[in-house]
Amino acid sequence: MTERERREAQEMRFLSPYACLSADSRGRARPVEPCPVRTCFQRDIDRIVHSKAFRRLMHKTQVFLHPEGDHYRTRMTHTIEVVRIARTLARGLQLNEDLTEAAAYGHDLGHTPFGHAGERVLNEIMPGGFEHNVQSLRVVDRLENDGDGLNLTYEVRRGILCHTGPDRAETLEGQILRLADKIAYINADIDDAMRGGIIYPMDIPLEISNVLGFTYSERIDTLTTDIIRESADIGALRQSDACREAMDNLREFMFEHVYRNPVAKGEESKAQGMLMRLFEYYCHDPDMLPPEFQDIRERESVERAVCDYIAGMTDNYAVEKYSAAFIPMSWGVK
Repeated sequence: MTERERREAQEMRFLSPYACLSADSRGRARPVEPCPVRTCFQRDIDRIVHSKAFRRLMHKTQVFLHPEGDHYRTRMTHTIEVVRIARTLARGLQLNEDLTEAAAYGHDLGHTPFGHAGERVLNEIMPGGFEHNVQSLRVVDRLENDGDGLNLTYEVRRGILCHTGPDRAETLEGQILRLADKIAYINADIDDAMRGGIIYPMDIPLEISNVLGFTYSERIDTLTTDIIRESADIGALRQSDACREAMDNLREFMFEHVYRNPVAKGEESKAQGMLMRLFEYYCHDPDMLPPEFQDIRERESVERAVCDYIAGMTDNYAVEKYSAAFIPMSWGVK
């Protein structure tokens, strides 16, 4: 028996009857020989973490554009926080932690530079619209690995796609990701907003804090333990009425005081203008696209290739390409 087979046997003995077992995966679009050590979902974790798209997350905005300070979240640190919350939930419910972890690592691979500001502008100008969860799936299916994709398992792909939007993943592990993402970003954004002086602890309505707690760690602990307690042994994910209502109210509070705050979001229009002009620039002269996007240009469309290129940019790389395209370079005579 291989190490992988021993792990699969342990899953059968110890995981919940509602868990998705590695041995029962619906597999990959292109079959591969099983790894003797890793389960299929552990293998997917490694494929995502070693990808270029994952590394770029460290230089992509989470909420605040170019904040002054080392401790604000990036898209990378947000992803890691989602992973940890998702694994806690999966462990508490005796579900497959590896499947949950893989989907969590991949869920934001398709996010644009400059956070949701970049997503909104691409959605406006891209024919057919743009959604970061759909783009994340496109990254792992089409764009990574020199155009071959990462060839992930069906269950991980569905978790990535369904972490937001109207569709729901078939597995509880995939459904966990939607809750973990919301818990992570709401509480992290509160923490960053307080660090930046946008809001203060006493600004959070008392009726919310009385339910969820008064600190970052208290809120996360309350929300995760509530889901585990309410969902145990029922084959579905549930929140108590009190926690669900408090979490929804906290999200509304964040939209009113942070996500639409002109101090926190004052530079977003500049970022959106940059991306819009870059989109027009590359559509007008697609020969300027890197070689790896020329095949997409020929097989799909110029707009699709330009969208893929811009969506994959980091914040700084987008600024660099904008400067090269539209800002005169200095020169001198030697």
